[in-house]
Amino acid sequence: MAKTDYRFNRVFGIVLDSIGIGEAPDAAKFEDQGSDTLGHIGEFFQGKFQVPNLVKIGLGNIREDNPILGAEPIEHPAGHYGKMFEISAGKDSMDGHWEMMGLPVTKPLGFFPNGFPQELLQKLEDFSGRKVIVNKPYSGTDVIHDYGEEQMATGDLIVYTSGDSVLQIAAHTDIIPLAELYKICEYARSITIDEYHVGRIIARPYSGPDKDHFVRSSDRHDYTLEPTEDTDLDRLHAAGLDVLGVGKINDIFSGRGITKGWHTVSNMDGMDKTIAAADEDFTGFCFTNLVDFDAMYGHRRNPQGDGDALMAFDKRLGELLPKLHDDDLLFITADHGNDPCFKGTDHTREYVPLLCYSPSFAQGGSLGIHSPFSDLGATVLDNFHVVGNGKGQSFLADLK
Repeated sequence: MAKTDYRFNRVFGIVLDSIGIGEAPDAAKFEDQGSDTLGHIGEFFQGKFQVPNLVKIGLGNIREDNPILGAEPIEHPAGHYGKMFEISAGKDSMDGHWEMMGLPVTKPLGFFPNGFPQELLQKLEDFSGRKVIVNKPYSGTDVIHDYGEEQMATGDLIVYTSGDSVLQIAAHTDIIPLAELYKICEYARSITIDEYHVGRIIARPYSGPDKDHFVRSSDRHDYTLEPTEDTDLDRLHAAGLDVLGVGKINDIFSGRGITKGWHTVSNMDGMDKTIAAADEDFTGFCFTNLVDFDAMYGHRRNPQGDGDALMAFDKRLGELLPKLHDDDLLFITADHGNDPCFKGTDHTREYVPLLCYSPSFAQGGSLGIHSPFSDLGATVLDNFHVVGNGKGQSFLADLK
């Protein structure tokens, strides 16, 4: 690797999708008072929640006044720690990630808690030549259990939504091939940008012989709104730096500003690819999203699964940390909350953890509270001497 004047030649950012750390200052606006993803997971495990590598770099020290059971403060954390809260209008993954990269979302996304308007459904039917069924909020696993056999018999499209700004289309891969499903979703994306302002269109293929054996495929594909302006990823890319996207990152930013992206099928696959990136010689930013916490456990209100997944991630973090060089920096954060012990099945408006680690740190310490999330992107830009848009303030100088 050529010698540079960057303090850190490689920056890794890992987003633990939906792992909040207590209600945000504006939680009441979203009726999320009392939400606390990490705190409630710790309580659920009654002391058996063990994440030693996260604790080592400061997770427990974020909440010294209200410790997380199983992740209590330690005397000399190896990393810098704090928390952030967002200013975007919503609490979706798109809002959180865009804001991290210098683009807070000020226009609320479109939500359809009673289903989508008939005129939108008619356009989908006319384009696809297929009838639309369901059209209401639903769990992804429940909707294919309840309607999958009907979909197989009729060739209809299962259209549903959730507490997020999403339009999801489910279809059995034996009945509607992936290429056709993707084409329909691409059309749905094209007609829901300005008028309906839907955050994501999601293709949800599934397979299996009957309702008791249906399995959702890893060929899910998200079609997000394109960033309305340049993000920090665009700025890094334009400066000639490597920008690697692992997991949902490529979808969330519609591929913009990303040098190379990897689709992933699970948290463990995401960590495999992130650890593999740590073995590569690059200069720039590796941005990873681990979505299982949200999609598999948070929305399904499964604290056991959420906690188990965090402990599994912590073990993989133990593999990544020794691979980091003195001129590497690691961020660990989240994009919003999704408290598995809270009411409903929606995301929750929470603070998110902020952990920073490099083997070169002389000591750890508190970073306090940061807002907006754009402070994180501003710090990455500062490290690489790239000018931002002024949306965030770098805390690079506090990482000692």
